[in-house]
Amino acid sequence: MGHRINDIMKLCCELSANQQIKCTVTGSGKGAAAAGGLAFAGGLVGGPLGIAVGGAVGGLLGCWLTSGQFKPLPQIIMELNPEQQNKLYEDLIAIMGDIQWTDVAQLTALVMGNATLKQQLTAALLSYVTKELQAEVHYVD
Repeated sequence: MGHRINDIMKLCCELSANQQIKCTVTGSGKGAAAAGGLAFAGGLVGGPLGIAVGGAVGGLLGCWLTSGQFKPLPQIIMELNPEQQNKLYEDLIAIMGDIQWTDVAQLTALVMGNATLKQQLTAALLSYVTKELQAEVHYVD
């Protein structure tokens, strides 16, 4: 069954690379805390104008704190521990039903050739990433 999990992980990498998805797991919380905290402090010190100035400075600080912390989703998938991989595998297999494949190339071709299945698996992958890993999803333009 180990090779089946690896095949599913590689499929997830292909799906997310195809969509050019990046994620951040912990950086967004720091950025939001910096922006909110400085806006609050600015409001205490300078009233409405202080909120604007504090929010702007906090936003810049938050941007600096989170820069470089966005990772491509395929990288995040390959860094999952075995328990996380197993959970993701079970989520996706439930959608795939009784699809049989011999290797990752055949699995990828089967999924990419079925727009509905591809969409369902991508949605389940993104749901897993946001709920289980508490990550924010971003699409690269």
